[in-house]
Amino acid sequence: MATVRASCPSCGDVETTTRAVQVLRCATTGDAAYAFVCPACRLRVAKEATEHVVRILVDAGVPVVSWEMPAELAEPKVGARVTHDDLLAFHFALQEPGWLEQQVGILRAAARNA
Repeated sequence: MATVRASCPSCGDVETTTRAVQVLRCATTGDAAYAFVCPACRLRVAKEATEHVVRILVDAGVPVVSWEMPAELAEPKVGARVTHDDLLAFHFALQEPGWLEQQVGILRAAARNA
């Protein structure tokens, strides 16, 4: 098992093993990163990786985890953008007793009438 030198934003330069590192590759865009848990502070760290770094890590035995962007990102966006005021109003609505149950009831009634 090889040693990997990496950098933790809290601890600075650290050494870990290939077993503790993963290469993360987005199948949609081809972008890559590597991730590890800092052996000193246990912080989960992820950093962008160039193809050169990916090759070195993979050649050293680091596993590759592939993932895809959510399909929702490609869907057309309809309607006005959500504003900070919208988020604040939603936050306060969630604080109201029974608000969520009321909204679920509205949705169920609309589904029955559809």
